[in-house]
Amino acid sequence: MANTKKEEVSGFEKYIRWFWILFLAGVFSIVLFFLLASWGALGELPDHTQLENPKTNLATEIISSDGKTLAKFYFNDNRTPVPFNELPKHLVEALIATEDARYYDHSGIDGRGTLRAILKPGSGGASTISQQLAKQLLHGEGSSNIFTRVIQKAKEWVIAIRLERQYTKEEIIAQYFNIYDFGNNGDGIRSASNIYFNKEPKDLSIKESAMLVGMFKNSSFYNPIPSRNPVGVKNRRNVVLYQMENYGYISKKVKDSLQKTELDLDFSPQTHSTGSATYFREYLRSWMKDWMNDPKNRKPDGSKYNINSDGLKIYTTIDSRMQKYAELAVSRHMPRLQAEFFNQNTPDRNPTAPFRDLNKSEINKLLNSHMKRGERWRILKKAGKSDKEIVASFHKPTKMSVFKWKDGKASQVDTIMKPIDSMRYYKSFLHPGMMSMDPQTGHVKAWVGGMDYRHFKYDMVKQGKRQVGSTFKPFVYATAINQLHMSPCDKLPLAPITIEANKFGNPEPWTPTNDGGDYDGEKTLKDALANSVNTITARLMDKVGPQPVAELAKNLGITSEIPLVPSIALGTPDISVYEMVGAYSAFANQGVYTKPVMITTIVDKNDTVLYQFVPETKDVLSDETAYVTVKLMEGVTQSGSGGRLRGKGRDKWRADYREIITGYPYEFINPIAGKTGTTQNQSDGWFMGMVPNLVTGVWVGAEDRSVHFSSVRYGQGAAMALPIWGMYMKSCYEDETLNISKGHFKKPSNLSIEVDCSNYQQDDSGSDGLDVPEEDVPDELEM
Repeated sequence: MANTKKEEVSGFEKYIRWFWILFLAGVFSIVLFFLLASWGALGELPDHTQLENPKTNLATEIISSDGKTLAKFYFNDNRTPVPFNELPKHLVEALIATEDARYYDHSGIDGRGTLRAILKPGSGGASTISQQLAKQLLHGEGSSNIFTRVIQKAKEWVIAIRLERQYTKEEIIAQYFNIYDFGNNGDGIRSASNIYFNKEPKDLSIKESAMLVGMFKNSSFYNPIPSRNPVGVKNRRNVVLYQMENYGYISKKVKDSLQKTELDLDFSPQTHSTGSATYFREYLRSWMKDWMNDPKNRKPDGSKYNINSDGLKIYTTIDSRMQKYAELAVSRHMPRLQAEFFNQNTPDRNPTAPFRDLNKSEINKLLNSHMKRGERWRILKKAGKSDKEIVASFHKPTKMSVFKWKDGKASQVDTIMKPIDSMRYYKSFLHPGMMSMDPQTGHVKAWVGGMDYRHFKYDMVKQGKRQVGSTFKPFVYATAINQLHMSPCDKLPLAPITIEANKFGNPEPWTPTNDGGDYDGEKTLKDALANSVNTITARLMDKVGPQPVAELAKNLGITSEIPLVPSIALGTPDISVYEMVGAYSAFANQGVYTKPVMITTIVDKNDTVLYQFVPETKDVLSDETAYVTVKLMEGVTQSGSGGRLRGKGRDKWRADYREIITGYPYEFINPIAGKTGTTQNQSDGWFMGMVPNLVTGVWVGAEDRSVHFSSVRYGQGAAMALPIWGMYMKSCYEDETLNISKGHFKKPSNLSIEVDCSNYQQDDSGSDGLDVPEEDVPDELEM
């Protein structure tokens, strides 16, 4: 009996011994497993330097002069870090309540949570915020293979503990928010809050914060855009709100109230083809490419900066408010103008629409030339198709998305169309180009290179150059004032003038004509410029010659070719909006040319300054000549082709015409200097407008000069371009924070040229500028 008991005790001790052996072996194995993971035996781990500088791609941020983010440059990761102190308190509370309630009580691993997950499967995950950050830093989503996932989990634990040793709790939370991918290019909390709610993280409300935190569970499944799971997204947000109430961060009343609300998204996608200042951004991308390729602008290790991943900050002169007003003015005027253009180019009114002045053979030649320069031709040619096959494909109906003005907005519609017909369709569109600049600093405030970058990528601010028409005339007048000390009150005859052949290098005699055929009497220079009298401009050219005029234009920053012939007086050179705005700015800046500036500073991700601009200025004209030229151009908006900037219509149909078609009335009463420009056959419409601290130029025209209005009713600069300037300036003046001047241009202290023509006999035949000239009124609008 005793032996039996002894054997039972011995057997029990054996079991106890084996239990401890297995237990200690298990503990040792787990410890060894984690030691091996920490030593890198289970796969490479980031060292402390890599944890301090995680290899996350950071987008380059484009910042406006008023401190707003215009856009970003990035390849895959649209990420801009936000420090913890810029995260709202309720956003952090939502994260902790939902993902890691004991976050401030553990050192990277939540023992209680882990034990609960082991003993009660399905009771919730045990990953802490630190572990989730480690997961994002290591590999993103976990592997579906159990063995691989176990190894990944061990690494996450090791890195989580290292993160807790190396960073504060607040820094870990900020890193987690900054590294997470919220979908739709929403890399990090800043991009996500901008994309889903069109606001900065610090401005997020409680329910907005709850929705974004809810996406941490699965940003694809709980993504509101596209909303494949609308009920699930809202329910997930409400779970976060419940957790916030459960842990005392919000009251039950607040939770109940917010759970009843909708998501209230303000989806603002961030792509390279959408958003604000798209054309300027592409100019900036090109500028940055040149800057980064310069050996002087290298990283400390000698490598080139990467605009898509190095987290640079580019501080620009663009004002986000003024850019918005400029784009709004374009989107208000262009659909109206385009609708009238389509109305005038129906098959019965123009059989060769949208072209004019071309026969069928010339049109086919133009389209064939365009066909071979297009992207479709290039792709099919690369695919091995013959020319004959490619041409045939242009005549087969194809599904495509095309640009269309819809309800006054640029939109994209799906349709079926022959590619050759789509070419003709796109040729029928009128395009804008607009730039606005502070003449004293040279800071470019707004840049609109077209109406929709997705469909029309050619920039009509700096890339495109078109004939400038009468907007070139102020250079002729300024040269005459500078050389001959002429006054705006001096009179010259309207009679025809011929500049004989070879006098100024012109191979044939040049005899310009006046619109309307008026050649009787005489006009002051002020009236002549206001009404764009060609013969008087030609007389001035005959007095000074084309060489000094061209030299003045070059000194004013115009780099385009200017032929040394008399006809340049009427604006035959092709010049960009960018050049014209820079040149006109010297008149408003007392004769000092300031080179346009777009970038002020570039810093790296650590805010180390890499580039700072140096202003480039030069004296071109005396302050007296500049002021007198400005006074001449004031006449354009007082009694000439720009006079429609002032006053209302006298009766209903005129008011309807102004409001519906061209954006009337403007009712400006402050001093404005400017000049309209209209080229031959109404192919180009210009308006250059100035107030003392802002110069803005606008061009409107089609891609091909053969696409234009049939008459000056709409084809003149005062109808095509001036309305954009007027609507833009009205918005700028309504925003008092911009401080756009309504005062007079600065008068020189030593003015010796008479600019007040009140004692001179005026020509009563001129327009008073308050009404639309009869020839500008479309037949279909007359009553």
